[in-house]
Amino acid sequence: MTARQIYDIIDAVAPFETQSEFDNSGFLVGSPSREVSGVLFALDVTESVIDEALAVGANLIVTHHPLMFSPRKSITDEDYEGRLVSRMLENGISMIAAHTNLDQAPGGINDTLAALCCLADVSGEGFFRCGFLPEPMPAAELAAFLSDSLQATVRLMGPEDALVRKLGLCSGGGSDEWVQAADAGCDAFLSGEIKHHRALAMADRGIVAFECGHYATETPGLFALAEALQNALNEIECTIRVFKSAVPAYCFPLQP
Repeated sequence: MTARQIYDIIDAVAPFETQSEFDNSGFLVGSPSREVSGVLFALDVTESVIDEALAVGANLIVTHHPLMFSPRKSITDEDYEGRLVSRMLENGISMIAAHTNLDQAPGGINDTLAALCCLADVSGEGFFRCGFLPEPMPAAELAAFLSDSLQATVRLMGPEDALVRKLGLCSGGGSDEWVQAADAGCDAFLSGEIKHHRALAMADRGIVAFECGHYATETPGLFALAEALQNALNEIECTIRVFKSAVPAYCFPLQP
């Protein structure tokens, strides 16, 4: 099976034509006609992720975050992104990115995040999702639950005793979607990153905020795509190996 055929399977799950105008999802590096020996899924392409691909024998990396958001006039090894692209090409590794198309897709990043939060009656469109907790719980208790479910350090912004019934969310850097949460009658909003001024605006509307980390809110949905690809390959009796990266895309220490 070729890299182009893998691209087509991903496109059926999360159509690339639905990506945002600013995005750069799609087939970004390598040869679409190359036969695929293995597929490695990772949040970002990094040097460590390329090392892992080489170690497991994967010659296709599928990421959530694209490279080359800004147009480039050259690819050299004199800058970080250029080194990554050059190294992939030198080692015969192709790259596909599924970013905002996967954020919005049914069963994609935000649907997976809503499921991990155990939300019922999930609604929303685009990048935003909201739903009801199995039972109302204090914000501090919900923060502890989210920390366990997402395997993340959760930062609570708001009163610990605030009762949360309805939760809105948007993965990654989607904190600007909090307005939709307010309009939907949510008691709280969850995202990967929440800027200070947005937390203040939420507090003014009586909304508790949970900052759960970019990696923790997006990686489960990317790995759900890996499962969907594996299922599709099994249906056509293809034996390409699919790997979920054990290397975090980035791991910065939390600052006090």
